Amino acid sequence: MIDGQNTLDAFAGDDDRTDSMTGSVYDGGVRSLTLDEIEMLEHNGCTASDWNAIAVADDFTPKYLRNVAFYGEVKLGVFEKQIELEDGFMRHSGISNAVLRDVSVGDNCLIENIGCYISRYDIGEECYIANVGRISADEGASFGDGNVVSVLNEAGNGNVVIYEGLTSQMAAFMLFCSSDEVLWKELKASVSRLVNSRRHERGVVGYRVKIVNTREIANTIVGDECEINGASRLSECTLACSPVAGIFIGSDVICENTVVAAGAQVISGARVDNCFVGEACHIGSGFSAESSLFFANSYMDNGEACAAFCGPFSVSHHKSTLLIGGMFSFYNAGSGTNFSNHAYKLGPVHYGTLERGTKTASGAHLLMPARIGSFSMLMGKIQNHPDTHNLPFSYLIASGDTTYLVPGRNVITVGTYRDVGKWQRRDMRQRDTKQSIVRFDWLSPYTVLAAIRGLKTLENLRKEQGEGAASYNYGGCVIRNQSLLKGINYYNMLIRLYMGEAVKDHYCELPESSIGTGEWLDMGGMIVPETEITQLADDIRNGAVDDVQAMEERFAMMHGNYESYKWNWTYRVILDYYGLDTITDADMERITDEYETARREWTNGIRYDAEREYALGDVDDRVLDDFLAKLG
Repeated sequence: MIDGQNTLDAFAGDDDRTDSMTGSVYDGGVRSLTLDEIEMLEHNGCTASDWNAIAVADDFTPKYLRNVAFYGEVKLGVFEKQIELEDGFMRHSGISNAVLRDVSVGDNCLIENIGCYISRYDIGEECYIANVGRISADEGASFGDGNVVSVLNEAGNGNVVIYEGLTSQMAAFMLFCSSDEVLWKELKASVSRLVNSRRHERGVVGYRVKIVNTREIANTIVGDECEINGASRLSECTLACSPVAGIFIGSDVICENTVVAAGAQVISGARVDNCFVGEACHIGSGFSAESSLFFANSYMDNGEACAAFCGPFSVSHHKSTLLIGGMFSFYNAGSGTNFSNHAYKLGPVHYGTLERGTKTASGAHLLMPARIGSFSMLMGKIQNHPDTHNLPFSYLIASGDTTYLVPGRNVITVGTYRDVGKWQRRDMRQRDTKQSIVRFDWLSPYTVLAAIRGLKTLENLRKEQGEGAASYNYGGCVIRNQSLLKGINYYNMLIRLYMGEAVKDHYCELPESSIGTGEWLDMGGMIVPETEITQLADDIRNGAVDDVQAMEERFAMMHGNYESYKWNWTYRVILDYYGLDTITDADMERITDEYETARREWTNGIRYDAEREYALGDVDDRVLDDFLAKLG
């Protein structure tokens, strides 16, 4: 037998490869090739720069290796069984027509027809790799993990670090901290420590991975159960599958400097560069994305995104739709939607926020900076940089140079009613492995606080600009008299809906603390008191928290305390709204009665909206009847 001790020593010292590969190659013993095995390999058309540099599993047999060229140190498992390539289609494992350089191959892989070579990769068990041009990893590669990107401000210096495990709340927190140089430095250092602690020295292809008909894979970590089929190029990427949710990369895809999370798919000619593609996200049909983040069930086809923060359930289906310089969540983009972030003076530095639940109609165009309140609808070319944060559920309609604002109108539409009911049902993430925290409440302290301020804003406009005015001016928008009066009613209805729902579970209960009684934030889908986020920032700044896992645990704690914080806020809102010192049984009865009245007004408004659509003539009777039955 050829002496293989040097080979064994070389592999024994590589802890990173041991951790990154599954399979009996690492579980059992390894040995050198025998002379008979070398002879059989050569008979099968195989060559090696040094047969001594090849180590194999104890039960290795060369029968299923043909036309393989070995360079450097190579480690091989066993090839003893068939693997399933597709449903019912089985083929025996083995390697043929391939060049392997400094590669380890797990048990029962099928590797064939490698056009160039596979270099510096550890390949797990039962992988199928065929018709691939090149798979290689360079020394010092980052694999996209720890890449800093600039979102919102396209011309910025970088404000989010993308890494395996990034959550929407952590990304939003980075944006929250990025203007504080000391805090941002500490936060970035914490992420760097996490990334460096798990840095791979070589490329990894995990367990039961399928890579076929793909041109080039460079410096990419391919997680367990991932499938790459027909891609053009993956470079400096991490495909971070979970044990229960794989990743699919499809035809003609170019994906660079990007991290892709479990359950996601990037397919059909998509181009993705400097991005994070989150859990169960879809990017396809030629969609182009640069320096953008996509979280939790976002769905992007045909259009473009640049410097966009696409929070949970952001959707863009249409061509000629550009999401640029904006923060979105629970968002639906109409065809031809566009955002302008460039004033041709200081560069593309402008950005804005469309708060959760916002929609844009076909052909909508919004000039940044702008901030649009939750669950609003935008129509036309809006040029006046509106800030309607405190007027949620509104319509903004551009007509020429004028932007009309219809406050609160969207609270009684069929579209909003259907939207708030569908998102939770459409969460495709695996229940036990969800990473980003998503709160689905459409009425929360965050949205209701905005409605309370909207109510006061409208009442003040009437006092300041005259009760009999034909229209009112608000931030460059025009509110017609009737729209303002209806808006006051809508916001009162919404507030009473919220309070009535809240008291059902807290009958005459006193708050546990004052946490939550101030401002609230939407942190990438997580609704949380601002004081809790500020406290976390302070703890990072003073060194009390310096670990990413600890930060995520704090987010989880905030989320777990949501109902308690929410009641702390709601109790005080009820006292203020009704002018009370405490809530008595009689007050509870009044709140409940007004809730019932508000609910009837709300459902009647939605019913009327549905019947108007039915009157257009192309809605089936059964569709309308089913909807009204569910509405109650």
